Amino acid sequence: QVQLVESGGGLVQAEGSLRLSCAASERTSGTWAMAWFRQAPGKEREFVAAIRWSGGVTFYADSVKGRFTISRDNAKNTVYLQMSSLKPEDTAVYYCAAGVTFSRTSYYTGEAYDYWGQGTQVTVSS
Repeated sequence: QVQLVESGGGLVQAEGSLRLSCAASERTSGTWAMAWFRQAPGKEREFVAAIRWSGGVTFYADSVKGRFTISRDNAKNTVYLQMSSLKPEDTAVYYCAAGVTFSRTSYYTGEAYDYWGQGTQVTVSS
């Protein structure tokens, strides 16, 4: 069973930056993909960013494009989410997800991922 451990959340002022990390206990065979989703109070979970491990191709939600950057460290089986120019509407619990098989048609849906982290709170004050 793959375990994902997230870190890096916290409280930050608007226009500030934070970096989230998610370490996977292992990477199974397959095309492997990792992603970040978030869920604000009273709202549904939404896709933030994804990375296909092979080749490092990245995908972003329109709401974070240009402000957030997803990256990976092969040696550490770790994915990062660098968040800049944060806005109060970015406040949410951020979840890391990992999938055995990357899907270009469904990478932005939770169903495309097999493993989930416990979540880390990000709060942006105005």
